[in-house]
Amino acid sequence: MHIPDGYLSPQTCAVMYAAATPFWYVAARKLKKTLTTKTVPLLSIFSAFSFVLMMFNAPVPGGTTAHAVGGVLIAIILGPWAAIMGVSAALFIQAIFFGDGGILAFGANVFNMAVVMPLVGYVVYRAIAGSSAMDSSKQWIGAAVAGYVGINVAALCAAIEFGLQPILFHTANNTPLYCPYNLSQAIPAMLFAHMTVAGIIEAIVTSGVLVFLKKSMPDILGGMAKEVPA
Repeated sequence: MHIPDGYLSPQTCAVMYAAATPFWYVAARKLKKTLTTKTVPLLSIFSAFSFVLMMFNAPVPGGTTAHAVGGVLIAIILGPWAAIMGVSAALFIQAIFFGDGGILAFGANVFNMAVVMPLVGYVVYRAIAGSSAMDSSKQWIGAAVAGYVGINVAALCAAIEFGLQPILFHTANNTPLYCPYNLSQAIPAMLFAHMTVAGIIEAIVTSGVLVFLKKSMPDILGGMAKEVPA
């Protein structure tokens, strides 16, 4: 789902940076009030987990790959605002040191994977799990569905960003200047890859890690966020 430079116009990249900035601002202010000596190392660990998770790409029919993100898991454990900053940090390191995702497209990648995915997934999780006990099946079912829905909504956002490029930015003879795939091509391709492969991996990882933590380290789940983001 990482968007490289050259696929989005500079204008689109600027818009996506502008879209991501308010979420960075709010997340930073929220974390300034809530971070403790316990949650700081947890956020670092989960950010590293997200970084490693995104480095493992699963092959998808059509000659491309897809990967899980882990953003919804961080949102469930530490809250959506922590997830925004944690996944943003992972994406930044990938873009700067590994060339995975462009520098100009960093705002778009953050908006899709660090903003849309955790917020959507967290709302879905809270809607299913509610205030149920940690040993309730609603917890792992909610986590699985949240991970699946979150990554697919993020993929849809990326597909729309791709698909708008040939419509908005082209030469006089309609030759695309950036991404050549229109909405009717980009949306099915992105959703197919994520609904059939990445979404399933994300669901398994999100629910599986939550169940593992519940059994082996239940104290970590004691501070799970309960608020739904405005």
